[in-house]
Amino acid sequence: MYSHGSESLIKQAREIQDSELQKFHSRLIKLLQGKELGHETVDSLQRLHLILSATKYTRTLPPELQKRLQSLLSSPAEQFQALSSAVLRETLPLSGQDVNYNQENISQLNSHAAALLLSQAGSRADLSSLCAQLLRTLESRQSEGPAHWLTHTLPILNTILTHSPECLTEDHVTLLSKKLVDWLRYASITQGGGASSGGFFTGPRSRQPVPIAELDGTVSSDFFTVLCVGQGFTEDQWMNVYSFSMLRHWLLTYHSVSNANSTSDTAQRLQLSLSHSHSFSNDDRSEVDGSVVSMVSATSSSSRLLPPKERLREKAFQYCQRLIEQSDRKALKRTDADLQKACLVEAVCILDCVCEEDASLVYRTFPSIKALFGRLSSDLSFARVLLPIAQFYLNHGEMAAVDCEGVWKLVFGRFPAELFNDHFLAHELLRFLRLNLESLQLRVPQYTHTFPNLLKFLAWDSPAVVDDFIDLLPSLVTSGTAVELLHTLLDLPCLSATLVLQVRSTCLPISEPGGRGLLSLDAFRNPTFRGLFLFLLRGEAGSGDTIDRLSTLHELLAETADWPRVVQCAQIVPVMLHIFFNTVITVADEKLLAHLILVMLERSSLLLNIPKYNKEIHRVFSCHLLRLCKLHPSLVVDQSHELLEFAGATANVYSREEIYTHVVWVLGEYLSVSCDSRCSVRLITSCFEALEAVLFEITSSAPPPGAARPAPRAVTALMSALAKLASRSHDLIPRVSLFLSKLRTVTRGAPVAWCSDEEDLVAIVTRGEELWSLLKAPGVAQSVLTPPPHVITPQWHRDTNVAMPLRLRVLTNLTHTK
Repeated sequence: MYSHGSESLIKQAREIQDSELQKFHSRLIKLLQGKELGHETVDSLQRLHLILSATKYTRTLPPELQKRLQSLLSSPAEQFQALSSAVLRETLPLSGQDVNYNQENISQLNSHAAALLLSQAGSRADLSSLCAQLLRTLESRQSEGPAHWLTHTLPILNTILTHSPECLTEDHVTLLSKKLVDWLRYASITQGGGASSGGFFTGPRSRQPVPIAELDGTVSSDFFTVLCVGQGFTEDQWMNVYSFSMLRHWLLTYHSVSNANSTSDTAQRLQLSLSHSHSFSNDDRSEVDGSVVSMVSATSSSSRLLPPKERLREKAFQYCQRLIEQSDRKALKRTDADLQKACLVEAVCILDCVCEEDASLVYRTFPSIKALFGRLSSDLSFARVLLPIAQFYLNHGEMAAVDCEGVWKLVFGRFPAELFNDHFLAHELLRFLRLNLESLQLRVPQYTHTFPNLLKFLAWDSPAVVDDFIDLLPSLVTSGTAVELLHTLLDLPCLSATLVLQVRSTCLPISEPGGRGLLSLDAFRNPTFRGLFLFLLRGEAGSGDTIDRLSTLHELLAETADWPRVVQCAQIVPVMLHIFFNTVITVADEKLLAHLILVMLERSSLLLNIPKYNKEIHRVFSCHLLRLCKLHPSLVVDQSHELLEFAGATANVYSREEIYTHVVWVLGEYLSVSCDSRCSVRLITSCFEALEAVLFEITSSAPPPGAARPAPRAVTALMSALAKLASRSHDLIPRVSLFLSKLRTVTRGAPVAWCSDEEDLVAIVTRGEELWSLLKAPGVAQSVLTPPPHVITPQWHRDTNVAMPLRLRVLTNLTHTK
């Protein structure tokens, strides 16, 4: 929302009168006619932009003012460039009017003028025409116009390529590919800016061209690249840099241009322009005046016979090979070392692109990529360079029949284990996994077993990477990893705390005189508990499902429960558990699902004590316990012993009310012959007796000291489960009826110790009366409390195969008054 002052200014701008606006235009024209443009001019331009942008319709400017604003696009002050461009964009020509891309507009190119030029293009034809004009400027000699033309042309073409690649015709693609070959491979190899050799009598005649240098200071003996240095750069050297910056994007996009977009008129215009500068049919050395052929290109003279796209791929391959060779040189400056890493990333990505388009290049590329990996793999500071190398191995390793084991050990092993707190690497590694999920599952068998390492990113910075793991987690759930993965997700807050302790352990001294240390940090350094923390920090699955001494670990990490990083991690775990259970039901058999039920029952009491964390986990467990039993009712009979043991523990009513209530409901609902033929009367009786003992205990005595009263929902769930079980074994009806009849007298006596709320007590007694009334007619009770599936599944009032809809319509007509 706007502030009150901003709303007032916008209102004034909308309500300005035409007469006042004309006066304002005249005053602004006089300001722009002055030799010096000061703060008053800036303020007036800002006000004009507000007036134009505050209205819904397009305003027109006086021709004189528009001309002055266009001249500001080439102002040396960027502030005036930005303001004039913003104002002119608010007065764009209406649709249907032709946009004039003349040489004067093109010659004023800078970032703000380019923004105006692109916003004027209202259709694909406009953009195509603009591309033709821009490509024509690429053929202009420096003497024909301003030197900064070319520096803005490629970025504009790259922007057009990003948003509307279809506006480029096949002729555009061919011509620009040829120009990129020129700039990439045949830029000048001498320094620009008139470098002098020194001396007192130095003059124009005595100045000798100085060759470009490498980053280590040696004289370059090969063609110019972005990693060459000098005191100044020529225009074609700058175009070399710009070409390299857009090369990968161009390679990824140009193949989508259809040959049907080709227009003969555009081709004739551009070919005529090209004919004035050079001919592409001659030797490579004639393409750029003064260019020198390097030793690399001398061995590939056949490339000059290739079509433009293939030729560009060949030159891109040579360029990237040279960058890899240059990256082995020791840079004299730290910024140059960072530049080497950035260029390596781009070079490997470009090589991956050209190998995707031309498989024959894979065998020429892999030796250098393999050598590069061997050189960088021991230095984790090159981790972001090694990820594109991993992508290259993933895409082409199978074709080249190379061993990729070392690459995956590095990517899935050392990277997460040692660089889990590197935010940029986490983003790029998780992005790499998401983009290649199917390939990794097919070609990297150990991928699914690396989840203990990968989850370190989630444990360290949950909010930043939760979206990535929402997509990645299903791929990690298999029948072999499900149980251990569930334990790992539940221990994720413990892992988060352990990672914090690991970082602090390396930063803080072992002992601080007079200081108060962290008990958890002392435990982390203590050899006695080292095994607990090492298990959390394990790199691969398979060493065990969980920790035997979980309660001990939770005691050691008790003080970490309020650490922000741990709290954030705990908030993410329920989301991950929902994804886990939604996936596991698609890959697991009944045996595995039965094991997961046992894990839920066991781990419901073994969680790090974080506020609200336990309740959230119990809620997730309850939800998916019902879902699993509904899909496979036989699970209740399979795990009846464990479920009865859990439901028969009175303490669970007070400490785990959510999941306890649902376990009782599951027992009452699915412990039936109709769900599983193995369900015997003996099993029903044993379950009845266990639940009856719990219900009698919690309703006949006060709760334990310090414990809350049993939840009314748990009491009614126990009553309903007993009634359901009794309806299936009529010998049990007198026992439950006796209890329910006694419950009716509760409200007439003294205050009830196990229920303090009167409304809850009334609800419990009412439910008891309903069940007692139903059990008076056992046949009715069974059909009401446990209706058969064919009764509850169909919607009888909508089924056209039965007479119920007809009867309902007849009754409706009879009851309606006419």
